[in-house]
Parts: sequence; C-alpha cells; structure tokens
Amino acid sequence: MSVIRNLFRRSEVEPTEMGPLFAQVKSAMENVQAYARSHGGEIRLLGVTDDGDVKIKLSGACHGCPMSALTLKHGIELQLKELVPGVRKIVQL
Repeated sequence: MSVIRNLFRRSEVEPTEMGPLFAQVKSAMENVQAYARSHGGEIRLLGVTDDGDVKIKLSGACHGCPMSALTLKHGIELQLKELVPGVRKIVQL
C-alpha cells in the first residue's frame, strides 16, 4: 500500500507546466518553503506558465489554514515576485 501512496505523491508533485521561469521559481521556492515547513506545512510547485503564473498546492498544516490566503498573497507571492522578476501571480490549486 505504501508503494502506491508514494507513486500518488510523486504524481502530485510533478510539475504540469514548465515555462521559461520554472528553474528560477523552483530555486526561489526553497527559501519560501522554509517558512511553510517551520509551521508544519509544505508548498508544492505544480507548474509555471509562460505568462509567469506560478501554480502551487499547499499541504500539511498550510492546507485549510484560515491564514493561508493571507500567507499566499502577502508572503509567498510577494517573495517570489521579488526573487524572480517575471512572476505575475500565484495560483493555488
């Protein structure tokens, strides 16, 4: 059963879109991820569109947290925009 669960997790983590900013966003996400992990959460990078939209999924303590929308817009999005010029917005899936 754990093998199937691990395969499912890997498929969730695999990016669906890898636009020209993907490598930069992936690298910048390491800094952003540290904050989420300090609160028992995780941010999964699901893709970056050619237009600079970053698709993420929150999990762990972040999933369903009432503060996640605020953290998303005023924390994650602002930090990524600063670290990676060309990021337009964050889209939570």
